[in-house]
Amino acid sequence: MSTPIDPFLKSWYWPAISLSAAILLLAGAHAFERFALLLPCPLCLRQREVYWAVIAMTVTALALWRVRQNPRFMTAFNVMLGLVFVTGTVVAGYHAGVEWQFWPAPTGCGVGADFDIMTMDLSQLDQKQATMSCEDAPWVFLGLSLAGWNTLISLGLAAASFRAAGMSFPRGAFVSAAE
Repeated sequence: MSTPIDPFLKSWYWPAISLSAAILLLAGAHAFERFALLLPCPLCLRQREVYWAVIAMTVTALALWRVRQNPRFMTAFNVMLGLVFVTGTVVAGYHAGVEWQFWPAPTGCGVGADFDIMTMDLSQLDQKQATMSCEDAPWVFLGLSLAGWNTLISLGLAAASFRAAGMSFPRGAFVSAAE
């Protein structure tokens, strides 16, 4: 069964697309932080780590792909990429669950933002002055917070990565025991 995205999942195309997606998602997170003044909580920052890992892995993989184009390497890499996106799905889903109060926030995450420019200590500008609460969803669109949207996006990227791994799997790679 073929899907409309199948041509983009072949060869090095999917890692390049996932690299672009990771860069765009990080840029979006930083844009919300800078322009919408939404301070990230510790779980928000943890979600970003997944995309930084995707960027590092993908840049390395694409460089290795240029040296030697081995279909088994691309299969293994797409599986690893899928596992990293599954990790992102779990972290973002956990954060969304904390926002919906399905489970408690981790230690150090439940403190609300305490940021007042008038009481800010100017001698400590190199240190964090405020922390957002992981339990608050500062922005909601169509009933989902940023963590909820990140859960869905990471899940979609993981599914596409596993599909790309299946498509890049070399056919006839198995040898029977009789041979």
